[in-house]
Amino acid sequence: MVGNGDLERGTATKSRNQSYPQSYYASGGTYDVGYSDSQWTSWLVPMIVVANVAMFVVIMFVNNCPKHHDGFQGECVAKFLGRLSFQPLRENPLFGPSSSTLEKLGALEWDKVVHQNQAWRLITCIWLHAGVIHLLANMLSLVFIGIRLEQQFGFVRVGLIYLLSGIGGSILSALFIQRSISVGASGALFGLLGAMLSELLTNWTIYSNKAAALFTLVVIIAINLAVGILPHVDNFAHIGGFLSGFLLGFLLLIRPQFGWLERRHLPADTRLKSKYTVHQYVFWVVAAILLIVGFTVGLIMLFKGENANKHCSWCHYLSCVPTSRWSCNN
Repeated sequence: MVGNGDLERGTATKSRNQSYPQSYYASGGTYDVGYSDSQWTSWLVPMIVVANVAMFVVIMFVNNCPKHHDGFQGECVAKFLGRLSFQPLRENPLFGPSSSTLEKLGALEWDKVVHQNQAWRLITCIWLHAGVIHLLANMLSLVFIGIRLEQQFGFVRVGLIYLLSGIGGSILSALFIQRSISVGASGALFGLLGAMLSELLTNWTIYSNKAAALFTLVVIIAINLAVGILPHVDNFAHIGGFLSGFLLGFLLLIRPQFGWLERRHLPADTRLKSKYTVHQYVFWVVAAILLIVGFTVGLIMLFKGENANKHCSWCHYLSCVPTSRWSCNN
């Protein structure tokens, strides 16, 4: 929501009293063996939070509102912060920097990615935020979602899902939104939500109360995607991140079928024949194919300079639905 038509990626969980299924990843159902006693210590997610906060401080230091602001849209906010003070609220209502500062530091911009060989913006934009409100909402969401996932599956798998989902969100965003810049970690956050959903589906047999967990998770995802149809929120980054994380969850968060851990030390004739079920193998293969094809096609289209809106005339409604209160011209 910065500047003229700039986009923030919103947040994977708007902190409006939404709650995650607390018992979803707690092994309080039928599956305690092998996981409850070997939880990982979460350190990567807190480090990501620290990195994002530090990056925002750097952004505001570079922005230096008192020096660079022309006063046309009002005075800098919180002047007592000196060069860390915020742009006027008329320019950036999220208490943050100018759009030019974000662009300078690596915001996602289609023209620079495609025509100026700055593909690194697909990654750097994940670490930038449009303002304090944007940053706080995303980091709180990351803590609620990410720490529990990291405790259950470790930093390597959660880190891969976070990063690749963020890149997937950036690719889809750049294919559909080509006249604005975009920043934010919510594509990566939606990837974690997508991974939670696929983890529940692929490990279906080991959970109790799975229908309730599935319903709760789907409602949370639907509400957050619905928020993305508001103007200046990059819902394509949300969708791209969610789809990437959903497929990655099938690949990286697969667990042995119920009973395998308990029976692996028993005599051979009493063991389960396979560590994983048939449907888990099917999910894994299909997800791997779709993920590879999706990233390959997306990157080819992007670097060929394709505008995905030409191939999907209605897709722009996925990111903004015009009403009498706002338009979606940008």
